[in-house]
Amino acid sequence: MCIAGFSAYMDHVGASYALFKVFEKPLKMVKSPYVLLILAYFITQLLVLFIPSHAGLALLLMVTMYPILVRTGVSKLSALSVIAICQYIDHGPGSGNVIMASKVANIDPAIYFVHYQLSTTLPIIIAVGISIYLCNYFFDKKEHFVFDPQKAEEELNENKEKEIKKPPKIYALLPIIPLILILGFSSVLDSILALLQIHYQSSIKINVPVAMMISTFIAIIFEMMRYKSVIETLNSIMIFFKGMGHLFVITVSLIVCGQVFANGLLSVGFVDTLIEILKNAGFGVLAIIIAVSILLAFCAFLMGSGNAAFFSFAPLIPNIAKHFGIETISMITPIQIMTGFGRCVSPIAPAILAISAMTKQSPFAVVKRTAIPMLVASIVNIIMTYIYL
Repeated sequence: MCIAGFSAYMDHVGASYALFKVFEKPLKMVKSPYVLLILAYFITQLLVLFIPSHAGLALLLMVTMYPILVRTGVSKLSALSVIAICQYIDHGPGSGNVIMASKVANIDPAIYFVHYQLSTTLPIIIAVGISIYLCNYFFDKKEHFVFDPQKAEEELNENKEKEIKKPPKIYALLPIIPLILILGFSSVLDSILALLQIHYQSSIKINVPVAMMISTFIAIIFEMMRYKSVIETLNSIMIFFKGMGHLFVITVSLIVCGQVFANGLLSVGFVDTLIEILKNAGFGVLAIIIAVSILLAFCAFLMGSGNAAFFSFAPLIPNIAKHFGIETISMITPIQIMTGFGRCVSPIAPAILAISAMTKQSPFAVVKRTAIPMLVASIVNIIMTYIYL
């Protein structure tokens, strides 16, 4: 809820826009359409660490990155494919799924992200980047795409949305502050200092909600200095609480329903029965992980949401892991990573629906371009699971 509140306040003050402006100049310097497409893809994977909202980041990219891509010669569907998968991996300590996974595994979110997620997600990000290039090159050639600067400009002006806030450049620091606080005041920093042979251990530890609250307070101070109005700025705090309330209605309800569902399955002995069936069928740990990952990715595809599927199943994973004699973290990490892939090939996912409507494209045309990269991501995820298991 605190993450959602902070994200809403960042949109309100224009900090998310300011963060993107930092990357705008290097993007504009690239003249090759497909090189620009890959560069844009890697930038989105960095931005998602600071803007952990699939729909929110996608809409921001539509008013910032999309015009740059299209004006440079990237086809509309190629640009949309990169924006559609902007959060195909829920990673970083600010992600709701990461927090849920780390809670189930009884691990700090910062430790989960740095020590368990990155080793798997970095190869996935590189592999998907290559597939994005090849896939869009193939589809553009197949559809005989020819860049028409005048037509592109006309379409951009036709689809132009209302003006967004353009704050001072220093506002680009605001979305980064939570990540600095979470990683800086955790055992991750202690590990880095130990590697550098610096003997220092901070007694201060900052969790995700505290980091979001501190960062929001800093943003409020920035707004007071910007507008020189205490009353007007303090009134804007309601944006934070409205963001919290919005997520309470959606995500917290899912968590509650998921916990009830999970406890119900445990009570009737479903998990024990399932495990016995799988053991008797000769399934090993890797096969179980793959099966559950595919199941949750399929659920995310049907629902258009990675949270709903993962929140429902996550509480069951410790029991399954215990029966197979492995740590919960070894099982939950690949499953949590895989869940987001299904959302990015779902034509009913809110982000894909929104960006398709803005450009008058079919959601099915968009997911046709995201399907192969997500298949590649799934294969790499399974390979990395096999290596680290």
